[in-house]
Amino acid sequence: MRLFADPLIRGTIEHRAELDARLLQYAKNWDLPRMANVDRNILRLAMYEMLYREDIPPVVSINEAVDIAKKYSTDDSGKFVNGILDSLRKELMRPARLVT
Repeated sequence: MRLFADPLIRGTIEHRAELDARLLQYAKNWDLPRMANVDRNILRLAMYEMLYREDIPPVVSINEAVDIAKKYSTDDSGKFVNGILDSLRKELMRPARLVT
């Protein structure tokens, strides 16, 4: 588990400024401090996977992020996370369900 998680965490931290800029682009009328901490960090991690980890299909990143948000955040978090990540998925230049 740690062998999988460490690169994700490091990559998310390394690209945090870009991820936050993209997050604000998709989260209309929201600023980062207004978002639930759990949601914001789930989104950063999933966006990192979608943008930089071609070994993880985007739909897998979305599904896992939504499940985590539903379990550990607010009642509306699953919908919020799904909406933002789906907006990013539509702009990706790779298949949503396949590893490239």
